Amino acid sequence: MCLMQRWLSVCCILLLTACAATTASTSATDAKLRLATTTSTADSGLLDAILPDFEQRYQASVEVIAVGTGQALKLGENGDADVVLVHARAREDAFMAQGFGSQRRDVMYNDFVIVGPSGDPAQIGAASSGGEAFQRIAAAGVPFASRGDDSGTFTKEQALWSSAGVAPTATLDWYRSLGQGMGETLIAADELGAYTLADRGTYLAMRARLPRLTLLIGGATIEQNRDPALRNPYGVIQVSAARHAGINERLAAAFVAWITSPEVQRRIGEFGTERFGQPLFYPQATQ
Repeated sequence: MCLMQRWLSVCCILLLTACAATTASTSATDAKLRLATTTSTADSGLLDAILPDFEQRYQASVEVIAVGTGQALKLGENGDADVVLVHARAREDAFMAQGFGSQRRDVMYNDFVIVGPSGDPAQIGAASSGGEAFQRIAAAGVPFASRGDDSGTFTKEQALWSSAGVAPTATLDWYRSLGQGMGETLIAADELGAYTLADRGTYLAMRARLPRLTLLIGGATIEQNRDPALRNPYGVIQVSAARHAGINERLAAAFVAWITSPEVQRRIGEFGTERFGQPLFYPQATQ
């Protein structure tokens, strides 16, 4: 083989190697979905129960980024997530109105509950609403553990304080602003002997690890929750590919269709029933 032939052979090998590497990289990117979601969907165990089905159907991996709703929406705004699953309807509507999402669908709901020390030092168990319970906690000055983050639960907490006519800040001795997710906040409340607001699904999933907390507002089931202000709906949003070139539009659209499909909605409605005697989430998607 002459020198020119050897040189051409080396060039061909390098070119084929580069093409193969590019193809492999592109395939890996195409097969990955970035899901930014609230901590409750992860802490409750729901995602572990349903995501393997999506990954198998679409031969894809899902990178779950479990943060507060505010942070999840921010990731979507910045193009750092392909799809978001969150629970703060007003903020979701603002996200869509600003053009950050290409479609939004209802997915499921559960409710918020207020848990606290079994002795109930603020006597919130006799309150008729979440707002009245917060008034009693503030009046008694007993510890309250706040997530203190930008989550949907923190957004609801602020709305309840507002309805109670109370504006707590971290400067108050009894108000503990933690800056933590739902699971960590429940554990802290248990250790501190504090009240806190939680979504029912995460509380039930973690109840065995919270020996000093008891459910005081919300009833034993969602049907027994007398305060409609404690309703907690979740929505899924496909991030707009028109705003960010790196969005995996194909998998994001597939995820929205998948999680709102009758089959997955049925699985969401069944999740938790066998273990807790009630679902942790209730399907809400309409076809």
